[in-house]
Amino acid sequence: MTAQSGESGCGSGDRPGGGSGGGATPQVGTDDIEDLRGARLRGAARRELLTAQTECTFVFTAPDSGPGAVVLSFAHVDGRFLFTSVDGRVQVRGVERDPRACVVVSNAGTGLPGRRMLSMRGNVTVHRDRAAVDAFLPTLAARLAPDSTDRFLDLLRSPNRVVLEFVPTEIVASHDSRLMAGDGRGGSGGSSGGGSSADSGGGSDTGGGSTT
Repeated sequence: MTAQSGESGCGSGDRPGGGSGGGATPQVGTDDIEDLRGARLRGAARRELLTAQTECTFVFTAPDSGPGAVVLSFAHVDGRFLFTSVDGRVQVRGVERDPRACVVVSNAGTGLPGRRMLSMRGNVTVHRDRAAVDAFLPTLAARLAPDSTDRFLDLLRSPNRVVLEFVPTEIVASHDSRLMAGDGRGGSGGSSGGGSSADSGGGSDTGGGSTT
């Protein structure tokens, strides 16, 4: 995976081929997979990922000040991430202690080609006001249950329901294996989708679900 800051997906010294300065540089992944700056997830591919995916890893501060994480379903709207949860759950308590959080999205399970990853740091607002919660829930229900929106909305309208609103402030890291020679695995063609970024230790999507 590749560390970065800002929204551009490329640092000021980056070249499209992954190197900086000097003459022509080989495609990322031709000789090794150490310098992955040329394999960052860029604008259109980032938007495609956030349109296709509805699950992410949500990282927050645990009671001992260490990291805690859960898998949550989300709706991405106007640059913000919306989550629904219940008052008292571990992630709600975590962002009440410290509103800073990190959201990590991959293309695992979406069918999108390649291995794509986007990690963002930002701040979370917990919405408890009933009018605010009721205003957010239809968006979440339509995004997460397009075939049974009304029924899902009925289930979400419970007394202790809250909405978490995550506003990204920085891209921590991103990755798009399609920008690498042999998809970053030494092959001759592209990837069929899913999986993890090149430096994450491999693995594949094994199913499971998320909490709401």
